[in-house]
Amino acid sequence: MQEFTPAETRKLRSLKTPYGIQRFLDALPYHLATTAWSPRRVLHERTAHCLEGAIFAAAALRAIGRPPFIVDFEAEGDTDHVLAVFKERGHWGAVAMSNYTGCRYREPVHRTLRELAISYFDVYFNLRGDRSLRTYSRPVALRRFDDRHWMTSEQDLWFIPEHLLVIAHTRLVTPAMAKRLHRVGERSVAAGLVGHRWM
Repeated sequence: MQEFTPAETRKLRSLKTPYGIQRFLDALPYHLATTAWSPRRVLHERTAHCLEGAIFAAAALRAIGRPPFIVDFEAEGDTDHVLAVFKERGHWGAVAMSNYTGCRYREPVHRTLRELAISYFDVYFNLRGDRSLRTYSRPVALRRFDDRHWMTSEQDLWFIPEHLLVIAHTRLVTPAMAKRLHRVGERSVAAGLVGHRWM
């Protein structure tokens, strides 16, 4: 694969499945630095945040013979979220790194990307308990950045989040719906923050 060493390639291929990739990410500590590391950097640093986890998962999906797609979620009053997506038998699943318990893996049971995005809605909240997910993007094929060595670069990959900022997103809720949303209950907030990394 593109510029990975044989050892790095073996490591990625040893993850074998999307769920294997998720288990690898779940074993990494979440970090809060303002970085945009490549999958190679994640392999060597053994830590990642949301964006880096999604990009790593896309590279690992490619290593096991799947296309390297990511999807961007936009939020209101909260940080955005990025995940790697894959299809099995026509249904969408996702691999993701998150500081929130419920915003990680999704089994490939979702018929559409909207169904997949909606599966995150109730568990996507900010620290005030506001349900904050608003839009999702179409899948972005990271092979478009192969000439920029996105899988192995030692430089931060800011060109990927910059691209996500300018592509079209589809709204999940209307402004009128958003005004009527209730806050997440205390027990759900507590469950969502299990293992949460604080500043």
